[in-house]
Amino acid sequence: QVQLVESGGGLVQAGGSLRLSCVVSTRAFTRYHMGWFRQAPGKEREFVAAISSWSGGNTDYADSVKGRFTISRDNAKTTVYLQMNSLKPEDTAVYYCARAVKIGRRGSDYDYWGQGTQVTVSS
Repeated sequence: QVQLVESGGGLVQAGGSLRLSCVVSTRAFTRYHMGWFRQAPGKEREFVAAISSWSGGNTDYADSVKGRFTISRDNAKTTVYLQMNSLKPEDTAVYYCARAVKIGRRGSDYDYWGQGTQVTVSS
C-alpha cells in the first residue's frame, strides 16, 4: 500500500522559512518522480515543484516560487523535501506531496497523494 505523509507545516512570519517533509511508503521509491502541490482557501490546487526520479537531477518550479523554494529527495529515507524561503502571505495554503506517474505539472500526472500540511504565512 502506498502512503505519503507530509509534515513540517506551521505558522511563520513573512520572510521566514519552513521545510516540508514527505515520507513515502512505496516500493522502488527511487523510480518515481515526485511533486508538491498546494491549495489555498477558495482556490484550485496548483503545482509548486517537481523532482525527477533516481538522483533527482531534474527539477521544475512554478514561476511563483522559483528562486525561493527548493525541492529535493533523499532516496535512502524515501523522503521528499520542500525548502521554502522568503515566504509570503500568498504562500498560505495546504501543501500536498504526490507520487508521479510521469513528471509534469498536472494533477493527473500523479497517482498517490498525501493528506496535506498547512502552511500559514502572516504579514
